Amino acid sequence: MTAPPPEPGGLEPLLAQLQLTDSGFPSGLYTLSHGLEGYYQLGAVPAEGLAGLVTDLVRAAGSGDAAALVLAHRAVTAGDWDRLVETDRRLHAIKLNREQRTASVRTGRQVLETAGPAFASAPAERLARLVADRATPGNHAVVVGAVHAGLGVPVRDAVAGDLYAFAASCAAAAVRLGRVDFRRAQALLREVRPELARAAGTALAARDPRDLHASTPAADAVSAVHERAEARLFIT
Repeated sequence: MTAPPPEPGGLEPLLAQLQLTDSGFPSGLYTLSHGLEGYYQLGAVPAEGLAGLVTDLVRAAGSGDAAALVLAHRAVTAGDWDRLVETDRRLHAIKLNREQRTASVRTGRQVLETAGPAFASAPAERLARLVADRATPGNHAVVVGAVHAGLGVPVRDAVAGDLYAFAASCAAAAVRLGRVDFRRAQALLREVRPELARAAGTALAARDPRDLHASTPAADAVSAVHERAEARLFIT
């Protein structure tokens, strides 16, 4: 049984968005360092350089995962499921390293499995069937965009919230790796806030799946090394 559509302008979409982007939501993001662990293992990031690294990752997300979230949200809102599948496949194709690609699908499917009891989400149910039929991979950003659309969360709020959740996940990973304390992590989120806004603007400018792109050769190389590391706290 699916829930009735949220009331336009009501608080329910906001509350649902907070639930979906909360660190306690079991999407599996806590298992990801988004490449930070690999950089630290290679000794490539001094403590004072963390903000620069996270900034680079946020910028890449603006034209990649965040843009895919925007396109998926719009596709579900318009009832264009062919466009959603095209977006999902394109996002999968531009993820050049296996570690990040696998993590994106794993966390996406975890969101799909949880979205039923959490939100009674009809778009999540339909997307889950497409994923089960192997029609589309089910990347995290596409799944989250589809769920947000079904919840009535405005696309700008959806992409801003997800980008913030990404940055917060990076900051939390740095704390768990013992590289910064919780106060420095909060300062990091303050420092990258303008970049989050710019990345959201880049994502919102996307109009077609062909607009999705990423150029992160260093991050891809680090991920390839991390995938074969003897000891890992995170899966990315």
